[in-house]
Amino acid sequence: MRMNNLLHYTENHRYCVYRDFCLGPVDHRMLSLIYQPMVGGFAISFYQLLFQQVPLEQVGYSKPEQQRKLFLTLGVDPSEKGRRYLIEQTSKLEAVGLLQSSRIYLPETDDYVYEYELQPPLPPTQFFKTQHLTLLLRDKLGKFAVLSLQEQLWSKEPQEWSQTLMNKENLSVPFYDIFELNTHAIDYELEQAIAEVQISRQPELRQLEEEGFNYSDIILRFPRDSVNRAQVESFRYDAEKLGAVNYVARKYNLSVQDLCRLLDEDGIFGPDGSLLIDELQHRANLHFRQGKRREEERQALGGKVVSLRQGSDLMAAGESPPEEHAVQMEYYVEVPPQLQGKCDVHQYNMMLRNEPHTRLLPKFFPGSVPDSLLDIFEKIDLNYKLPAEVINVLIHYLMMLLTTGGEQRINRKFVESIASNMLLKQVTTYEKAVVYIREQGKVKKSGEPGSTPPAAGGRGKSYARSGKVKPDIPIVQSTNTGEEGVSEEEFAELIKMAQQMQTGHSKGS
Repeated sequence: MRMNNLLHYTENHRYCVYRDFCLGPVDHRMLSLIYQPMVGGFAISFYQLLFQQVPLEQVGYSKPEQQRKLFLTLGVDPSEKGRRYLIEQTSKLEAVGLLQSSRIYLPETDDYVYEYELQPPLPPTQFFKTQHLTLLLRDKLGKFAVLSLQEQLWSKEPQEWSQTLMNKENLSVPFYDIFELNTHAIDYELEQAIAEVQISRQPELRQLEEEGFNYSDIILRFPRDSVNRAQVESFRYDAEKLGAVNYVARKYNLSVQDLCRLLDEDGIFGPDGSLLIDELQHRANLHFRQGKRREEERQALGGKVVSLRQGSDLMAAGESPPEEHAVQMEYYVEVPPQLQGKCDVHQYNMMLRNEPHTRLLPKFFPGSVPDSLLDIFEKIDLNYKLPAEVINVLIHYLMMLLTTGGEQRINRKFVESIASNMLLKQVTTYEKAVVYIREQGKVKKSGEPGSTPPAAGGRGKSYARSGKVKPDIPIVQSTNTGEEGVSEEEFAELIKMAQQMQTGHSKGS
């Protein structure tokens, strides 16, 4: 329990206890044998006292009472020393996961109410799998004592079962094989009554927690020595700021730790302490995009590992590859120029339909496939979840664009724009993908400049910077006159004129 001012935790403050479980014999043994050596006998007694505040035959809340009852029952002096000691014991219970303490502020009385939420002790199967608790018990008792306690709390399976491999068959009968419910008649009164008298813990507060973070969630994780500590503490009485922060957290899927880290940065609050919501959204967006990129990289690496394991499992099991799917003639595509002479149209279409893209891409390159191109299609495969045959048709479309599209370049944005368009149009099969690229080819041909009649001289209209059309400059047209275009008399006359011009030039000089 974090408590800065001891005057906020006295015997005069009220408290209530919440629990939604009951302790069984195994739980009592765990408390006495396992948890008591870690936190001490007084802390376990305090836990048992809090447990008994709620009637044993019920679950839920205890009646609000003053903490003076706890101090007197435990024999703790309600002084500063006694309060520190009780806070220390609650902190130990919280550290090992047996207790959660909360403080609720009541504006009408300007006072606090404390809530102790009890947690059940871990069963032996989970406790010895929790590393930090096991290490703490080892530090308190020793390694051999921990092993001895584990043997005392665990009943082993029969020896003859552990020595042989058993084929376990589930013989359990599901619910609807035995019972039949009358689902035709809906009892709205019963549903409304159950909703009104539901036993869930504080449904209003739980709904608030699901919708966003409250002030205590943020302030408990915010650094104490931060420059923005005072501004964040103002959220306590400013519901508008808290709502704006929760809006940004929901919008960019921020955890409470990420939100506290962003609020701790410089430039989030103005000189007057106001929250700069635009700056917070900008930095939250950067964090969201970076997290998305890291998640895509993790998925890509995970996909590689899974594919390698699946391939090794298939080889180890000796299973045959998946069955090949035939392609109908109406959905055949032509062979790109890069593969002409290497395979016919039937082989090429079967390869598009059945091979993964990692085996199709090397066919188009004499050496290794560039890593940048592999990364593009790997992202489409693992993140966009396009089927393998659709990715192959996309590769075919891109290769045809390279050979017929002039200076068309294949980059990441261009490929991802086509893939996202396929996703939006629900292109999920080989046939739909072929129809899609055929439609795109028709659109491209209708939009090419060569499809419109060109201007005179084969040039289109040019525009000045002012937007006006520049006048066309006449160009000498080339004519194919052939060798018989000039007669011998005309040729002799041209030579005579050239000699006269040369003679006149020499006299003038």
